Amino acid sequence: MTPAINSAKHAGVAFKIHEYHHDTAVQSYGLEAAEKLGVAAERVFKTLVVKLDSRQLAVGIVPVNCQLGLKQIAKAAGAKKAAMAVPDEVERTTGYVLGGVSPLGQKKRLPTFIDASAQPFSTIFVSAGRRGLEIELSPGDLASLSQGRFAALAHAS
Repeated sequence: MTPAINSAKHAGVAFKIHEYHHDTAVQSYGLEAAEKLGVAAERVFKTLVVKLDSRQLAVGIVPVNCQLGLKQIAKAAGAKKAAMAVPDEVERTTGYVLGGVSPLGQKKRLPTFIDASAQPFSTIFVSAGRRGLEIELSPGDLASLSQGRFAALAHAS
């Protein structure tokens, strides 16, 4: 059980857990998840942490086959600029290791933004809190549990 799974359980939302063997040689965790689970990459989302205006951390959730637009997340958050957060700070703040950062059950709740491309899907996949573990839930439940807002964040890799 991870904090992410506990968060979904306690909220009483419908979800499914999907586990796969994570290959330690793989660097693209999200694309690996899509491939091993046999799911379109557009339905598997990665959780990225940014620093807004060199101060506040925020979470951006985008499809694994896309990149997070730093200008787009800054705009969505009402900030002037955004930069990727330092890995140590990400792990310390969220309580998760890189490649396993979940938008759910983080140590410290951060402002969260979900790419609008998630909305048409009945369910999407995000990390359940460790490499090789994904949680499938509705985009609306993800937004509710993470107190996230939908915004146009992604651009093609």
